Amino acid sequence: MRKILFLLSSLFLLTAISCKRDYIPKPRGYFRISFQEKLYIKTDQTALPYQFEIPVYGKIVADNERLAEPFWVNLEIPQHKAEVHLSYKNVENNLWKLTEESRELAYKHSFKADAIDERIFVHPEKKVYGTIYRIDGNTASPLQFYLTDSTKHFLRGALYIREIPNIDSLRPVIDFLTPDVIHLIETTEWTR
Repeated sequence: MRKILFLLSSLFLLTAISCKRDYIPKPRGYFRISFQEKLYIKTDQTALPYQFEIPVYGKIVADNERLAEPFWVNLEIPQHKAEVHLSYKNVENNLWKLTEESRELAYKHSFKADAIDERIFVHPEKKVYGTIYRIDGNTASPLQFYLTDSTKHFLRGALYIREIPNIDSLRPVIDFLTPDVIHLIETTEWTR
C-alpha cells in the first residue's frame, strides 16, 4: 500500500512539475504618483511685462541664475520636481533671430528625442503668437515654446523635470504637466 501511495504521489509531483510554466519575473515597477486637482490662478506679477494663469500647486520665483536677465522667472512645481523656465526678451528688429534661437534650443534635444512635434499657436485677440515644441523620448525637456506679439514682446519657455530622463517612469508626470503648460500658453497676455 505504501509503495502504491509513494508511486502515485511521485507521479502526481512529476506531472505537476512538468506542467508548470517557465518562471517569468515581474517587470520593474515604479512608485505610484498622486496628482492634484487642476485649478488655476492668475499670476499677480505687476513687475513683469506678461501674465498668465498657473496651477495652484505651482509658484512663480525669480530666476537667480548668474546669466538671468530682467523678467526671467521659473514656474516651480515642487511635488513633481518640475520647473518651467521662462525667459523674456524685448523685440528690437531681432524677431527672426529670437525665433531661430528658440528653434535651435528645442532641436538640441533631437539626438535623444524619438520625435519633435511643432505646433503653431495663434491668439489674435490678445496678440499672442508662437510655436510649441513637444519633444518625445528620453530628453531633459519634453515641452518648449515661444510666444511673441511680433513687435515688442518675446517669451520663451521650457519644461524641465529634475530627474534622470526615463520616459517610462516620467510619462505620467509629463502627461499631467503638459496641460498646465498649454494652459499657461493659452492664458498669456502682455501687460505693457
